[in-house]
Amino acid sequence: MRRFAALFVPALLSGCALTPPPSTVDAPTPAQWAAPLPDDAAALPHHARLSDLSQWWQQQNDPLLIELINAAQAVSPTVASAVSRIAQSRATGVAASAALGPKLDLNASVNRTNTQQPLPLGTTSQIELQPSWEADLFGGNRATSAAARARLQGAQAGWHDARVSVAAEVANRYYDLRTCDKLVIVTRADAASRAETARLSALSAQAGFEAPANAALARASAAEGNSRVTQQRALCDLDIKALVALTAIDEAALRQKMTAGETTPASFAPIAVDALPAQTLSQRPDVFIAEREVAAASAEVGNAQAQRYPRLTLTGSIGIGNFHSQGVSTSLDTWAIGPIALSLPIFDGGVRVANIGAAEARYDEAVINYRSTVRQAVREVEEALVNLQSASARSEDARVAVEGYDMSFRGTESRYRNGLASLIELEDTRRQRLAAELNAVSLERDRMAAWIALYRAAGGGWHAPDGSPPEATASTATTNNQ
Repeated sequence: MRRFAALFVPALLSGCALTPPPSTVDAPTPAQWAAPLPDDAAALPHHARLSDLSQWWQQQNDPLLIELINAAQAVSPTVASAVSRIAQSRATGVAASAALGPKLDLNASVNRTNTQQPLPLGTTSQIELQPSWEADLFGGNRATSAAARARLQGAQAGWHDARVSVAAEVANRYYDLRTCDKLVIVTRADAASRAETARLSALSAQAGFEAPANAALARASAAEGNSRVTQQRALCDLDIKALVALTAIDEAALRQKMTAGETTPASFAPIAVDALPAQTLSQRPDVFIAEREVAAASAEVGNAQAQRYPRLTLTGSIGIGNFHSQGVSTSLDTWAIGPIALSLPIFDGGVRVANIGAAEARYDEAVINYRSTVRQAVREVEEALVNLQSASARSEDARVAVEGYDMSFRGTESRYRNGLASLIELEDTRRQRLAAELNAVSLERDRMAAWIALYRAAGGGWHAPDGSPPEATASTATTNNQ
């Protein structure tokens, strides 16, 4: 009866359900976006959703940009680390799942002895299979396996997030360089205009029609224009070197590609942001990673709780043995079922209780991080929408300002050449025109940066896995492009 009781006690105890914290928690999100949605996106067909972002870069019709993004993703340490984390998570998951099934070990030995006189020398050889299995009575091993699966899914999403991050960084650098080249054109034209004014002023001063001070002012203005061109070219060189570092493309080859490519940035394909923030945030890989971490932390609390309860293990053995001495062989085959071992934790100085407390604290931290990630995601989308709306609203004003200041400068230049305007007045209108032109180019760059930020904030076309995470390997990380 005692033996039967020992066997049935774990089964009775298995009725004691563990109470890990919820694997999913709520994260409050606004009912709708506070910032206005992009006007361009409103014109898109109804079926154009966030998933279209997976091909967003191809929609820019810029083959060089696609080439640079692919090259950067192929050599990015961030993407490589994400692939490595997937492999680590997958291996951890395999090990956790293996703990749920039986184990089988093989032992082999050969021994030659002379145990005692007058027995002759003998050789004992043995091969033994030792199966073992732990009954997961309270789900501790299942909880560990669930935590591993959750982290594997998070690692898969992290791979996509890393690739999207690299793509956005490359695109920003690429458009920085394109904008920088355009600014060089603007500053070079301004420097040429200043140089022409300086030449005419010098001729007028030599002929006595103009004061030497005016000629000196014109020369100073021309020098300032040349200095601005030199500085702008240096900034472009820095952008080139940043792209070289990101893509590992030879600098000379990259410069040639940039020269052969389109110099004017194309208009971005609009992004259809879902009007419901919850729908948009569900396609953010970082939000999904944080949510999976909550699930993993919940499972680890369950595992820590299970360690306080009994453990039941079953072992056995099947052995083939042989003793050989003086030409005579004796079989030593054996088999055994058991022992069935029940381990009852009684006193450990509070170690198991402390482990539960630590696991619960990690769970609380994961919940806080998840909700913080959701709030940050909302903020990033809202900021991108605000910046996009601001850049779009200012673009028309910037165009009008450029046209107006250019017309004013040309009129003042005409009056200056006819002796009806001073050089100071001419330089003042020149500075206004240059500032307007630089502002217009920078504003266009701000608009491109806002589109890229919105692409990044909307998740880059990622989808939460249904049941099992998508496969990701080193080869797919370098060939697929988001």
